[in-house]
Amino acid sequence: MRPPRPRSRFRAPEADRSNALHAGAWWLWALGLAVAASRTTNPLLLGLIVGVAGYVVAARRTDAPWARSYTAFVKLGLIVLAVRALFAMALGSPIPGTHLLFALPEVPLPDWAKGIRIGGKVYAEQVVFALYEGAKLATLLICVGAANALANPARLLKSLPGALYEAGVAVVVAMTFAPNMVADVARLRTARRLRGRSTGGIRAVAQIGLPVLEGALERSVAVAASMDARGYGRSAEVPAAVRHTTTALTLGGLLGVCAGSYALLASEGASYGLPVLAAGLAASLAGLRLGGRRTVRTRYRPDRFGPRSWLVAGSGAAVAGLMIWAGAYDPTALAPGVVPLTAPSLPLWPALSVLAGLLPAFVAPLPPRAAGSSKEAP
Repeated sequence: MRPPRPRSRFRAPEADRSNALHAGAWWLWALGLAVAASRTTNPLLLGLIVGVAGYVVAARRTDAPWARSYTAFVKLGLIVLAVRALFAMALGSPIPGTHLLFALPEVPLPDWAKGIRIGGKVYAEQVVFALYEGAKLATLLICVGAANALANPARLLKSLPGALYEAGVAVVVAMTFAPNMVADVARLRTARRLRGRSTGGIRAVAQIGLPVLEGALERSVAVAASMDARGYGRSAEVPAAVRHTTTALTLGGLLGVCAGSYALLASEGASYGLPVLAAGLAASLAGLRLGGRRTVRTRYRPDRFGPRSWLVAGSGAAVAGLMIWAGAYDPTALAPGVVPLTAPSLPLWPALSVLAGLLPAFVAPLPPRAAGSSKEAP
């Protein structure tokens, strides 16, 4: 038997506990794609962003339950697109039009409702503009769905700073209890059917709901007792000056993040959006770092932000930065006009900047299923 050929050093390794990608890197990558999508209404660029996100999800998602959420977000995006177009046709649009498609029956409204209409003439320019705006929102949802499908939520909560430890534990408990309650409802409904009893109606719901609530209360008491035995909620003494500084940094940082995010989403705030966002993030991280002194706990085997995680997060940041630069350099290519109605074109440099988001499909560790299928035969 021939010895197995050595694996190329340029090929992504199989994911395990030591080299698994940090969950926060996936979210940073997806947020970078979302920022890029927020800067354009060009349907070709938006479709390219969706294609990049879908390819990375198909190449690197696992068989975990949360990995199935991408399809649900795609369907939600299509629903948003359809609803946006229907609202534009039914309630009108401020976009003027010259190409009449059809006319709906118009509902007469009183004089105090001037500027609002229900029904009336529907023009092609109005529908196209609504589809462009709906496609942008749908792409944002799909980017969030990609992060949900790739990032392990439990590991993401484990990576929270010490100041958010209590909030993270509350979310973990809630995520654990919800499936248990659903399983209890299914078990009780099955038991009632086996006994020949009805599972519908108000009476059946009440008879099923009471045991479910009783079981949830018993689990809550048990979890509370175990958490108290492990010292949950105990905090260290921190000087007043440190507490005030932590509060000021955290609140100021959150305000900076909100202002910077709004500037990035607005078309005229690209010049000051990134500096304000960076300053807000720095202040927030400093506040969380100081706030973590109150938490007296140790972290077992923390996830590390390794070189591959930096590459994945950096690819999303590169897509966002290049798209913002392209919007300042040639804004007409990112926002095709609808008056007059023209066919959108695919600009070269923005398209190449979006393709930088494909980097995680090549550098992120392979999930066990994908790694098993790509092993070389001896």
